[in-house]
Amino acid sequence: MKLNYKRVLLVGMAFFLISAFWQAYDAITPLILTNHFGLPQSVSGAVMSIDNVLAVFLLPIFGALSDKTNTRFGRRTPFIFCGTIAAVVSFLGLTFVDNYQLARIVTAGIPEMQQGTLSDEAFKAAVREATIKLTLENPWPLIGFIATLLVVLISMATFRSPAVALMPDVTVKPLRSKANAIINLTGTAGGIIVLVLGMVFATSKNLYMQYTGYVAAVCGVMLLGFVLFLLTVKEKKWATEMEEDTVKYGLDTPEEAAPVQSKSGLTKGEFTSLLLILASVALWYIGYNSITSKYSVYATNILGFDYNFTLIVAQAAAIISYIPVGMIASKIGRRKTILSGILILATAFTIGIFITPKTPEIIMYPVFMLAGVGWATINVNSFPMVVELAKKGDTGKYTGYYYTASMAAQIVAPILSGVLYDALGMRFVFFTFGAIFVLFSFVTMFFVKHGDSKPITAKSKLEQLDVD
Repeated sequence: MKLNYKRVLLVGMAFFLISAFWQAYDAITPLILTNHFGLPQSVSGAVMSIDNVLAVFLLPIFGALSDKTNTRFGRRTPFIFCGTIAAVVSFLGLTFVDNYQLARIVTAGIPEMQQGTLSDEAFKAAVREATIKLTLENPWPLIGFIATLLVVLISMATFRSPAVALMPDVTVKPLRSKANAIINLTGTAGGIIVLVLGMVFATSKNLYMQYTGYVAAVCGVMLLGFVLFLLTVKEKKWATEMEEDTVKYGLDTPEEAAPVQSKSGLTKGEFTSLLLILASVALWYIGYNSITSKYSVYATNILGFDYNFTLIVAQAAAIISYIPVGMIASKIGRRKTILSGILILATAFTIGIFITPKTPEIIMYPVFMLAGVGWATINVNSFPMVVELAKKGDTGKYTGYYYTASMAAQIVAPILSGVLYDALGMRFVFFTFGAIFVLFSFVTMFFVKHGDSKPITAKSKLEQLDVD
Protein backbone atom coordinates (compact mmCIF):
# COMPACT_ATOMS: atom_id res chain seq x y z
CA MET A 1 0.00 0.00 0.00
CA LYS A 2 1.36 3.40 -0.92
CA LEU A 3 0.13 6.92 -1.40
CA ASN A 4 -0.49 8.19 -4.94
CA TYR A 5 1.09 11.61 -4.47
CA LYS A 6 0.14 12.91 -7.92
CA ARG A 7 -3.51 12.04 -7.37
CA VAL A 8 -3.65 13.73 -3.97
CA LEU A 9 -1.86 16.80 -5.36
CA LEU A 10 -4.49 17.17 -8.09
CA VAL A 11 -7.34 16.70 -5.62
CA GLY A 12 -5.63 19.39 -3.54
CA MET A 13 -6.19 21.97 -6.26
CA ALA A 14 -9.64 22.53 -4.75
CA PHE A 15 -8.01 23.34 -1.42
CA PHE A 16 -5.44 25.46 -3.28
CA LEU A 17 -8.10 27.84 -4.56
CA ILE A 18 -9.90 27.87 -1.19
CA SER A 19 -6.70 28.83 0.63
CA ALA A 20 -5.89 31.50 -1.95
CA PHE A 21 -9.28 33.09 -1.33
CA TRP A 22 -9.07 33.05 2.48
CA GLN A 23 -5.53 34.43 2.48
CA ALA A 24 -6.72 37.45 0.51
CA TYR A 25 -10.00 37.78 2.38
CA ASP A 26 -8.39 37.69 5.85
CA ALA A 27 -5.76 40.21 4.77
CA ILE A 28 -7.81 42.95 3.17
CA THR A 29 -11.28 42.69 4.74
CA PRO A 30 -10.26 43.88 8.25
CA LEU A 31 -8.21 46.67 6.64
CA ILE A 32 -11.23 47.79 4.61
CA LEU A 33 -13.55 47.67 7.61
CA THR A 34 -11.11 49.52 9.87
CA ASN A 35 -9.52 52.02 7.48
CA HIS A 36 -12.21 52.59 4.83
CA PHE A 37 -15.33 52.44 7.00
CA GLY A 38 -13.78 53.47 10.34
CA LEU A 39 -15.27 50.57 12.31
CA PRO A 40 -13.82 49.87 15.79
CA GLN A 41 -12.00 46.57 16.33
CA SER A 42 -14.94 44.94 18.13
CA VAL A 43 -17.40 45.73 15.30
CA SER A 44 -14.82 44.79 12.66
CA GLY A 45 -14.31 41.50 14.52
CA ALA A 46 -18.05 40.87 14.51
CA VAL A 47 -18.20 41.37 10.73
CA MET A 48 -15.17 39.12 10.29
CA SER A 49 -17.01 36.39 12.20
CA ILE A 50 -19.98 36.34 9.79
CA ASP A 51 -18.30 33.72 7.59
CA ASN A 52 -17.87 31.50 10.62
CA VAL A 53 -21.50 31.92 11.71
CA LEU A 54 -22.63 30.89 8.24
CA ALA A 55 -20.12 28.04 8.18
CA VAL A 56 -21.37 26.52 11.45
CA PHE A 57 -24.73 25.91 9.81
CA LEU A 58 -23.87 25.57 6.13
CA LEU A 59 -20.73 23.41 6.12
CA PRO A 60 -22.36 20.37 7.80
CA ILE A 61 -25.40 20.77 5.54
CA PHE A 62 -23.42 20.89 2.30
CA GLY A 63 -21.07 18.16 3.54
CA ALA A 64 -24.04 15.86 4.20
CA LEU A 65 -25.71 16.88 0.93
CA SER A 66 -22.58 15.94 -1.00
CA ASP A 67 -22.58 12.53 0.74
CA LYS A 68 -26.00 11.90 -0.80
CA THR A 69 -25.27 13.41 -4.21
CA ASN A 70 -24.65 11.11 -7.16
CA THR A 71 -23.82 12.59 -10.56
CA ARG A 72 -21.66 11.45 -13.45
CA PHE A 73 -19.06 13.95 -12.22
CA GLY A 74 -19.07 12.52 -8.70
CA ARG A 75 -20.42 13.65 -5.34
CA ARG A 76 -18.16 16.63 -4.58
CA THR A 77 -17.24 18.11 -7.98
CA PRO A 78 -20.63 19.76 -8.75
CA PHE A 79 -20.43 21.73 -5.49
CA ILE A 80 -16.87 22.82 -6.23
CA PHE A 81 -17.83 23.94 -9.74
CA CYS A 82 -20.86 26.07 -8.80
CA GLY A 83 -19.35 27.49 -5.60
CA THR A 84 -16.09 28.59 -7.21
CA ILE A 85 -17.76 30.47 -10.06
CA ALA A 86 -20.12 32.30 -7.70
CA ALA A 87 -17.31 33.16 -5.27
CA VAL A 88 -15.02 34.63 -7.92
CA VAL A 89 -17.73 36.86 -9.40
CA SER A 90 -18.98 38.15 -6.04
CA PHE A 91 -15.47 38.66 -4.61
CA LEU A 92 -14.68 40.98 -7.52
CA GLY A 93 -17.99 42.76 -6.99
CA LEU A 94 -17.07 43.39 -3.35
CA THR A 95 -14.18 45.63 -4.38
CA PHE A 96 -16.43 47.86 -6.50
CA VAL A 97 -18.57 48.62 -3.44
CA ASP A 98 -15.40 49.45 -1.52
CA ASN A 99 -14.22 51.71 -4.35
CA TYR A 100 -17.40 53.77 -3.97
CA GLN A 101 -16.67 54.27 -0.26
CA LEU A 102 -13.07 55.21 -1.08
CA ALA A 103 -14.28 57.87 -3.51
CA ARG A 104 -16.32 59.41 -0.66
CA ILE A 105 -13.27 59.33 1.64
CA VAL A 106 -11.11 61.11 -0.94
CA THR A 107 -13.82 63.72 -1.58
CA ALA A 108 -14.06 64.36 2.19
CA GLY A 109 -10.29 64.96 2.29
CA ILE A 110 -9.60 62.38 4.99
CA PRO A 111 -6.38 61.03 3.37
CA GLU A 112 -4.96 64.59 3.42
CA MET A 113 -5.58 65.18 7.13
CA GLN A 114 -2.48 66.64 8.85
CA GLN A 115 -1.13 65.29 12.15
CA GLY A 116 0.06 68.67 13.40
CA THR A 117 0.87 68.58 17.12
CA LEU A 118 -1.26 65.48 17.80
CA SER A 119 0.41 62.34 19.07
CA ASP A 120 0.33 59.27 16.83
CA GLU A 121 -2.51 57.69 18.82
CA ALA A 122 -4.52 60.91 18.93
CA PHE A 123 -4.09 61.41 15.19
CA LYS A 124 -5.19 57.83 14.44
CA ALA A 125 -8.23 58.33 16.66
CA ALA A 126 -9.09 61.56 14.83
CA VAL A 127 -8.86 59.85 11.44
CA ARG A 128 -11.05 56.97 12.63
CA GLU A 129 -13.59 59.42 14.03
CA ALA A 130 -13.77 61.31 10.73
CA THR A 131 -14.12 58.05 8.79
CA ILE A 132 -16.85 56.54 10.96
CA LYS A 133 -18.72 59.87 10.87
CA LEU A 134 -18.65 59.70 7.07
CA THR A 135 -19.92 56.12 7.20
CA LEU A 136 -22.77 56.99 9.58
CA GLU A 137 -23.84 59.94 7.44
CA ASN A 138 -24.48 57.53 4.58
CA PRO A 139 -24.44 53.88 5.74
CA TRP A 140 -25.53 52.46 2.36
CA PRO A 141 -21.99 51.69 1.12
CA LEU A 142 -21.38 49.70 4.31
CA ILE A 143 -24.73 47.94 3.94
CA GLY A 144 -23.93 47.14 0.32
CA PHE A 145 -20.47 45.91 1.29
CA ILE A 146 -21.84 43.54 3.92
CA ALA A 147 -24.62 42.30 1.62
CA THR A 148 -22.09 41.49 -1.11
CA LEU A 149 -19.86 39.93 1.53
CA LEU A 150 -22.70 37.56 2.44
CA VAL A 151 -22.93 36.39 -1.17
CA VAL A 152 -19.17 35.77 -1.25
CA LEU A 153 -19.21 33.81 2.00
CA ILE A 154 -22.25 31.70 1.14
CA SER A 155 -20.63 30.84 -2.20
CA MET A 156 -17.47 29.66 -0.42
CA ALA A 157 -19.49 27.70 2.14
CA THR A 158 -21.27 25.65 -0.53
CA PHE A 159 -18.15 23.76 -1.54
CA ARG A 160 -15.66 23.90 1.34
CA SER A 161 -16.79 20.67 3.05
CA PRO A 162 -17.22 18.76 -0.24
CA ALA A 163 -13.75 19.87 -1.38
CA VAL A 164 -12.06 18.77 1.83
CA ALA A 165 -14.05 15.52 2.00
CA LEU A 166 -12.70 14.54 -1.40
CA MET A 167 -9.28 13.63 0.02
CA PRO A 168 -10.58 10.85 2.33
CA ASP A 169 -12.93 9.77 -0.48
CA VAL A 170 -9.93 8.76 -2.58
CA THR A 171 -7.42 7.82 0.16
CA VAL A 172 -7.44 4.77 2.43
CA LYS A 173 -7.43 5.50 6.17
CA PRO A 174 -3.80 4.73 7.14
CA LEU A 175 -2.47 7.11 4.47
CA ARG A 176 -4.67 10.10 5.28
CA SER A 177 -2.16 11.99 7.42
CA LYS A 178 0.36 11.82 4.58
CA ALA A 179 -2.35 12.77 2.09
CA ASN A 180 -3.50 15.64 4.28
CA ALA A 181 0.09 16.88 4.35
CA ILE A 182 0.01 17.09 0.54
CA ILE A 183 -3.41 18.77 0.63
CA ASN A 184 -2.11 21.36 3.09
CA LEU A 185 0.97 21.78 0.93
CA THR A 186 -1.16 22.77 -2.04
CA GLY A 187 -3.22 25.07 0.16
CA THR A 188 -0.11 26.73 1.52
CA ALA A 189 1.19 27.21 -2.01
CA GLY A 190 -2.01 29.06 -2.85
CA GLY A 191 -1.62 31.20 0.26
CA ILE A 192 2.00 32.07 -0.52
CA ILE A 193 1.16 33.08 -4.08
CA VAL A 194 -1.47 35.46 -2.70
CA LEU A 195 0.98 36.84 -0.14
CA VAL A 196 3.45 37.54 -2.94
CA LEU A 197 0.67 39.30 -4.82
CA GLY A 198 0.06 41.33 -1.66
CA MET A 199 3.68 42.47 -1.74
CA VAL A 200 3.49 43.26 -5.45
CA PHE A 201 0.32 45.34 -4.96
CA ALA A 202 1.69 46.81 -1.66
CA THR A 203 -1.48 46.01 0.27
CA SER A 204 0.19 46.84 3.60
CA LYS A 205 1.57 50.20 2.50
CA ASN A 206 -1.45 52.24 1.39
CA LEU A 207 -4.35 52.61 3.82
CA TYR A 208 -6.60 53.99 1.07
CA MET A 209 -5.73 51.79 -1.89
CA GLN A 210 -8.25 50.28 -4.30
CA TYR A 211 -8.17 46.48 -4.09
CA THR A 212 -9.82 45.66 -7.43
CA GLY A 213 -6.56 44.86 -9.25
CA TYR A 214 -5.28 42.80 -6.34
CA VAL A 215 -8.52 40.80 -6.02
CA ALA A 216 -8.65 40.25 -9.79
CA ALA A 217 -5.15 38.74 -9.60
CA VAL A 218 -6.23 36.53 -6.67
CA CYS A 219 -9.30 35.38 -8.60
CA GLY A 220 -6.99 34.51 -11.49
CA VAL A 221 -5.00 32.26 -9.15
CA MET A 222 -8.22 30.66 -7.93
CA LEU A 223 -9.38 29.97 -11.48
CA LEU A 224 -6.02 28.45 -12.36
CA GLY A 225 -6.42 25.85 -9.62
CA PHE A 226 -10.08 25.39 -10.54
CA VAL A 227 -9.35 24.62 -14.21
CA LEU A 228 -6.53 22.22 -13.31
CA PHE A 229 -8.88 20.40 -10.93
CA LEU A 230 -11.63 20.06 -13.53
CA LEU A 231 -9.27 18.82 -16.23
CA THR A 232 -7.46 16.18 -14.19
CA VAL A 233 -9.53 14.87 -11.27
CA LYS A 234 -11.58 11.74 -11.95
CA GLU A 235 -13.59 11.66 -8.76
CA LYS A 236 -15.84 8.65 -9.34
CA LYS A 237 -13.07 6.44 -10.69
CA TRP A 238 -10.65 7.28 -7.88
CA ALA A 239 -13.29 6.84 -5.16
CA THR A 240 -14.14 3.38 -6.50
CA GLU A 241 -10.46 2.41 -6.47
CA MET A 242 -10.16 3.57 -2.85
CA GLU A 243 -13.07 1.35 -1.83
CA GLU A 244 -11.46 -1.60 -3.61
CA ASP A 245 -8.17 -0.96 -1.77
CA THR A 246 -10.02 -0.73 1.55
CA VAL A 247 -11.44 -4.22 0.99
CA LYS A 248 -8.12 -5.52 -0.39
CA TYR A 249 -6.15 -4.48 2.70
CA GLY A 250 -8.91 -5.41 5.19
CA LEU A 251 -9.32 -1.87 6.51
CA ASP A 252 -13.09 -1.98 7.04
CA THR A 253 -14.18 -2.38 10.64
CA PRO A 254 -17.37 -4.46 10.80
CA GLU A 255 -19.95 -2.41 12.67
CA GLU A 256 -21.41 -5.50 14.32
CA ALA A 257 -18.04 -6.11 15.99
CA ALA A 258 -18.20 -2.80 17.81
CA PRO A 259 -19.17 -2.76 21.51
CA VAL A 260 -21.91 -0.48 22.84
CA GLN A 261 -22.55 2.23 20.27
CA SER A 262 -24.03 5.68 20.58
CA LYS A 263 -26.69 7.01 18.20
CA SER A 264 -23.86 8.25 16.01
CA GLY A 265 -22.74 4.67 15.40
CA LEU A 266 -19.61 5.17 17.50
CA THR A 267 -18.66 3.32 20.65
CA LYS A 268 -18.83 5.31 23.89
CA GLY A 269 -15.04 5.71 23.87
CA GLU A 270 -15.00 6.80 20.22
CA PHE A 271 -17.78 9.31 20.81
CA THR A 272 -15.94 10.79 23.81
CA SER A 273 -12.75 11.05 21.76
CA LEU A 274 -14.67 12.73 18.93
CA LEU A 275 -16.00 15.36 21.33
CA LEU A 276 -12.53 15.93 22.80
CA ILE A 277 -10.96 16.24 19.35
CA LEU A 278 -13.61 18.77 18.30
CA ALA A 279 -13.11 20.70 21.56
CA SER A 280 -9.38 20.78 20.86
CA VAL A 281 -10.01 22.00 17.32
CA ALA A 282 -12.23 24.78 18.68
CA LEU A 283 -9.68 25.89 21.29
CA TRP A 284 -6.62 26.04 19.04
CA TYR A 285 -8.64 27.78 16.33
CA ILE A 286 -9.74 30.45 18.81
CA GLY A 287 -6.08 31.09 19.61
CA TYR A 288 -4.81 30.83 16.04
CA ASN A 289 -7.62 32.77 14.36
CA SER A 290 -7.37 35.62 16.86
CA ILE A 291 -3.86 36.11 15.42
CA THR A 292 -4.51 35.52 11.71
CA SER A 293 -7.76 37.50 11.47
CA LYS A 294 -6.17 40.70 12.80
CA TYR A 295 -2.47 40.28 12.08
CA SER A 296 -2.63 42.58 9.05
CA VAL A 297 -4.04 45.30 11.33
CA TYR A 298 -1.60 44.57 14.19
CA ALA A 299 1.46 44.49 11.93
CA THR A 300 0.43 47.60 9.97
CA ASN A 301 -0.98 49.81 12.74
CA ILE A 302 0.95 48.68 15.84
CA LEU A 303 4.33 47.26 14.76
CA GLY A 304 4.77 49.01 11.42
CA PHE A 305 5.81 45.72 9.77
CA ASP A 306 5.01 44.36 6.30
CA TYR A 307 2.55 41.61 7.20
CA ASN A 308 2.81 39.95 3.76
CA PHE A 309 6.46 38.91 4.05
CA THR A 310 6.10 37.83 7.68
CA LEU A 311 3.28 35.48 6.71
CA ILE A 312 5.26 34.18 3.73
CA VAL A 313 7.98 33.12 6.19
CA ALA A 314 5.38 31.25 8.26
CA GLN A 315 3.92 29.60 5.17
CA ALA A 316 7.36 28.57 3.90
CA ALA A 317 8.14 26.95 7.25
CA ALA A 318 4.82 25.11 7.08
CA ILE A 319 5.56 23.85 3.56
CA ILE A 320 8.87 22.40 4.69
CA SER A 321 7.13 20.75 7.65
CA TYR A 322 4.04 19.17 6.05
CA ILE A 323 5.49 15.96 4.64
CA PRO A 324 7.89 15.25 7.55
CA VAL A 325 5.02 15.84 9.99
CA GLY A 326 2.84 13.33 8.14
CA MET A 327 5.66 10.78 8.24
CA ILE A 328 6.29 11.41 11.94
CA ALA A 329 2.60 10.89 12.70
CA SER A 330 2.69 7.53 10.92
CA LYS A 331 5.49 6.50 13.30
CA ILE A 332 4.48 7.94 16.71
CA GLY A 333 0.76 8.56 16.17
CA ARG A 334 -1.36 11.57 15.34
CA ARG A 335 -2.22 12.47 18.93
CA LYS A 336 1.38 12.72 20.13
CA THR A 337 2.33 14.66 17.02
CA ILE A 338 -0.48 17.15 17.59
CA LEU A 339 0.48 17.63 21.25
CA SER A 340 4.00 18.50 20.13
CA GLY A 341 2.62 20.97 17.58
CA ILE A 342 0.48 22.67 20.23
CA LEU A 343 3.54 23.30 22.39
CA ILE A 344 5.49 24.66 19.41
CA LEU A 345 2.67 27.04 18.40
CA ALA A 346 2.12 28.25 21.97
CA THR A 347 5.85 28.91 22.32
CA ALA A 348 5.86 31.03 19.14
CA PHE A 349 2.91 33.12 20.33
CA THR A 350 4.49 33.57 23.76
CA ILE A 351 7.71 34.89 22.18
CA GLY A 352 5.58 37.21 20.03
CA ILE A 353 4.36 39.01 23.16
CA PHE A 354 7.82 40.52 23.57
CA ILE A 355 8.02 41.88 20.00
CA THR A 356 7.61 45.68 20.09
CA PRO A 357 7.52 48.45 17.45
CA LYS A 358 11.19 49.06 18.27
CA THR A 359 12.16 45.42 17.64
CA PRO A 360 13.92 44.86 14.28
CA GLU A 361 11.43 43.32 11.89
CA ILE A 362 13.81 40.46 11.15
CA ILE A 363 13.25 39.13 14.70
CA MET A 364 9.65 38.39 13.79
CA TYR A 365 10.69 35.95 11.07
CA PRO A 366 11.96 33.07 13.27
CA VAL A 367 8.92 33.53 15.51
CA PHE A 368 6.59 33.03 12.57
CA MET A 369 8.72 30.16 11.25
CA LEU A 370 8.11 28.44 14.60
CA ALA A 371 4.40 29.24 14.37
CA GLY A 372 4.27 27.81 10.85
CA VAL A 373 5.86 24.54 11.97
CA GLY A 374 3.53 24.28 14.96
CA TRP A 375 0.40 24.94 12.95
CA ALA A 376 1.44 22.48 10.23
CA THR A 377 2.02 19.81 12.87
CA ILE A 378 -1.48 20.33 14.27
CA ASN A 379 -3.32 20.85 11.00
CA VAL A 380 -1.97 17.86 9.09
CA ASN A 381 -3.22 15.39 11.70
CA SER A 382 -6.38 16.86 13.23
CA PHE A 383 -8.75 16.44 10.28
CA PRO A 384 -7.68 12.81 9.63
CA MET A 385 -8.41 12.03 13.31
CA VAL A 386 -12.00 13.18 12.83
CA VAL A 387 -12.70 11.35 9.56
CA GLU A 388 -10.91 8.25 10.92
CA LEU A 389 -13.97 7.86 13.16
CA ALA A 390 -16.46 8.28 10.29
CA LYS A 391 -18.48 5.27 9.20
CA LYS A 392 -18.76 4.37 5.53
CA GLY A 393 -20.63 7.03 3.55
CA ASP A 394 -20.41 9.64 6.32
CA THR A 395 -17.14 11.34 5.37
CA GLY A 396 -18.84 14.56 4.26
CA LYS A 397 -20.88 14.71 7.45
CA TYR A 398 -17.81 14.26 9.68
CA THR A 399 -15.97 16.85 7.61
CA GLY A 400 -18.88 19.12 8.49
CA TYR A 401 -18.40 18.31 12.20
CA TYR A 402 -14.75 19.30 11.94
CA TYR A 403 -15.61 22.60 10.30
CA THR A 404 -18.46 23.27 12.72
CA ALA A 405 -15.94 23.16 15.56
CA SER A 406 -13.34 25.27 13.77
CA MET A 407 -15.83 27.82 12.47
CA ALA A 408 -17.68 28.15 15.78
CA ALA A 409 -14.29 28.94 17.31
CA GLN A 410 -13.63 31.53 14.64
CA ILE A 411 -16.93 33.21 15.51
CA VAL A 412 -15.75 33.66 19.08
CA ALA A 413 -12.13 34.58 18.30
CA PRO A 414 -12.42 37.91 16.44
CA ILE A 415 -15.32 39.18 18.59
CA LEU A 416 -13.82 38.30 21.98
CA SER A 417 -10.32 39.39 21.02
CA GLY A 418 -11.71 42.56 19.40
CA VAL A 419 -13.51 43.53 22.61
CA LEU A 420 -10.30 43.00 24.56
CA TYR A 421 -8.29 45.01 22.02
CA ASP A 422 -10.70 47.94 22.33
CA ALA A 423 -10.65 47.75 26.14
CA LEU A 424 -6.97 47.03 26.78
CA GLY A 425 -5.22 47.82 23.49
CA MET A 426 -3.75 45.37 20.98
CA ARG A 427 -0.14 45.70 22.08
CA PHE A 428 -0.11 43.24 25.00
CA VAL A 429 -3.34 41.33 24.42
CA PHE A 430 -2.72 40.22 20.82
CA PHE A 431 -0.26 37.33 21.26
CA THR A 432 -1.19 36.62 24.90
CA PHE A 433 -4.77 35.78 23.95
CA GLY A 434 -3.62 33.39 21.23
CA ALA A 435 -1.07 31.61 23.42
CA ILE A 436 -3.55 30.97 26.25
CA PHE A 437 -6.20 29.33 24.09
CA VAL A 438 -3.69 27.20 22.21
CA LEU A 439 -2.44 25.87 25.56
CA PHE A 440 -6.03 25.06 26.61
CA SER A 441 -6.25 22.72 23.60
CA PHE A 442 -3.31 20.72 24.95
CA VAL A 443 -5.44 19.65 27.92
CA THR A 444 -8.38 18.37 25.85
CA MET A 445 -6.20 16.63 23.25
CA PHE A 446 -4.21 14.90 26.01
CA PHE A 447 -7.26 12.77 26.94
CA VAL A 448 -8.12 11.65 23.37
CA LYS A 449 -7.93 7.85 22.96
CA HIS A 450 -9.21 7.23 19.41
CA GLY A 451 -8.53 8.60 15.94
CA ASP A 452 -5.05 7.23 15.25
CA SER A 453 -5.00 4.96 12.20
CA LYS A 454 -4.04 1.32 12.48
CA PRO A 455 -0.55 0.86 11.03
CA ILE A 456 -0.20 -1.52 8.10
CA THR A 457 2.88 -3.70 8.04
CA ALA A 458 4.75 -3.16 4.79
CA LYS A 459 5.66 -6.22 2.80
CA SER A 460 9.09 -4.88 2.00
CA LYS A 461 11.51 -2.09 2.85
CA LEU A 462 10.73 -0.51 -0.52
CA GLU A 463 7.03 -0.38 0.30
CA GLN A 464 7.80 1.35 3.58
CA LEU A 465 9.44 4.10 1.54
CA ASP A 466 6.51 4.27 -0.89
CA VAL A 467 8.77 3.08 -3.69
CA ASP A 468 7.58 0.78 -6.49
